[in-house]
Amino acid sequence: MNSISVVIPVYNAELTLNNLYKQLIPAMEQVTANFEVIFVEDCGNDNSWNIIQELSTNDNRVKGLKLSKNYGQHNALLCGIRAAQYEMLLTMDDDLQNPVSEIQVLINKLTEGYDVVYGYPNKGQHGLFRNFASRITKRALQGAMGVKTARNVSAFRAFKTQLREAFVDFNNPSISIDVLLTWATNNFATVQVKHAPRAAGESNYTLKKLIVHALNLMTGFSALPLHIASALGVLFTLFGFGVLTWVGAQYFIYGASVPGFTFLASIIAIFSGAQLFVLGIFGEYLARIHFRSLNRPTYLVKETINVSKYPKVEAE
Repeated sequence: MNSISVVIPVYNAELTLNNLYKQLIPAMEQVTANFEVIFVEDCGNDNSWNIIQELSTNDNRVKGLKLSKNYGQHNALLCGIRAAQYEMLLTMDDDLQNPVSEIQVLINKLTEGYDVVYGYPNKGQHGLFRNFASRITKRALQGAMGVKTARNVSAFRAFKTQLREAFVDFNNPSISIDVLLTWATNNFATVQVKHAPRAAGESNYTLKKLIVHALNLMTGFSALPLHIASALGVLFTLFGFGVLTWVGAQYFIYGASVPGFTFLASIIAIFSGAQLFVLGIFGEYLARIHFRSLNRPTYLVKETINVSKYPKVEAE
């Protein structure tokens, strides 16, 4: 029988936590007798931590970690992943949009021999702009991960706990769990699952946050922007030669003159803009090197409930 750790990052989820617990526990009991539920409270401004404390007091299978400040969803996930003690890991959101009835589907697929399984929604329950931003993020993620399944990545995922050994020493505030998993394996799979409407409140992922996340993926875990900068350099060099050839042809063949100031100003503006764009890309990478040299923590745990500091994975 498989043992499973369920990791759920929590942020301003006081309206859904009790219902999530009531649905999740019976569903997990049908899957396995050996499981734990780890709530990682990402320093929201509601009553979520008090609810987690109450749930943990009444059920020792429920664990809680409270971060010292808001670090972000993936940072909270990494914290919970490192605290897990069972052989399989399941991650899901706190908003009840990942139906607990689909957990068995992910576990069944994982036991077929895959290392990571994503449950992608058969129909997204987000708005137009959120869906658009999600597509941008997944495009960026595909470039960073280098695997085809990146287009179907979601927060509803199951994987083998031993994969965390590949990023055991990772310490950086900019993080993507999905990219870190590629450091351990290329054996990914996806399954289609239901996706329920949000039960309460609003998504904490705004259009701006998703676009920033996509940019972080591209500059933090991929060389794609540098490739774009190189391509732009080649493109504008060819453009420059083309312009010089055209001007020379006009003058030497036809004896025509080219408008001076307007033409020159346009060429300078084009090339200056390209140079500034490329310098901006280099600046992004240099800034990330600088921030990594500061050795800022990925997260800091302020308080724990029922959690071992250095868990040992329990195998069957």
